[in-house]
Amino acid sequence: MLARASMERHGGSMAFPIKSTLVLAAISLLASCSGPTLAQGGGSYGRDYWGHRPGPKGFKTVIIDAGHGGKDPGAISRHTGQKEKDLTLEMAGRIRKELGGFKTILLRSNDSFVDLDDRVKFANRYGDAVLVSMHFNSGPAHVRGPETYYWRVDSHGLAVRLQRAMENASPSESANRGLVRRRLRLTRNPEIPCVLIEGGYLSNAGESKLIQSPAYRQKLASAIAGAIRSQSANGDAGTGPLPKPINAPMSRPTDAKE
Repeated sequence: MLARASMERHGGSMAFPIKSTLVLAAISLLASCSGPTLAQGGGSYGRDYWGHRPGPKGFKTVIIDAGHGGKDPGAISRHTGQKEKDLTLEMAGRIRKELGGFKTILLRSNDSFVDLDDRVKFANRYGDAVLVSMHFNSGPAHVRGPETYYWRVDSHGLAVRLQRAMENASPSESANRGLVRRRLRLTRNPEIPCVLIEGGYLSNAGESKLIQSPAYRQKLASAIAGAIRSQSANGDAGTGPLPKPINAPMSRPTDAKE
């Protein structure tokens, strides 16, 4: 982030050289902070390698990634027998229906396996877009509630809005992590704003049974779509200060289990 400097002219022949030097220095600093910028994809922000910029505003394309699929079932509830891969695909369809007026793209539309790196490559085909990866969680039996993961600075506002919306839809929470900055392949590697959301814990008896309800899943989908709409309409306004930029390398399969 660049701090604004107040420049005063002191008269004489030195005024113009000093001003020119300061302007050139500011341009140089801005370039070094933004990192390498890739081909612009239209809209209000295009694509960016690091994502060290404010969040998107005015976007009309949303890529919805249904987590897991095919040979990868994801979490499986021992309380209801539901598989994460089925729930995420169904939720992706619900969110899409709630986003009328947007161009919505499903990263997978059936029970197929898509490698995480291939999901990133798919998302990178679109410049003026955001990526939302839908998941459900698993962990200790007492933990419940939604969580949102982000890494890029330009994804912070959208992540805040999504977490707030899911929390409002959720009847109760217990020991969950809430909003988390974590470097994953679907939060670090795409060149567009990207977040990964966990709609709740399938390992928690009460929450698993709640997620089994189509009415609750619809409520959750409506909340998620509302957060996306709000980000497009308002940008980062009302989501708090942007986090510090971090020039971290791309996430790799060996970094952590995803």
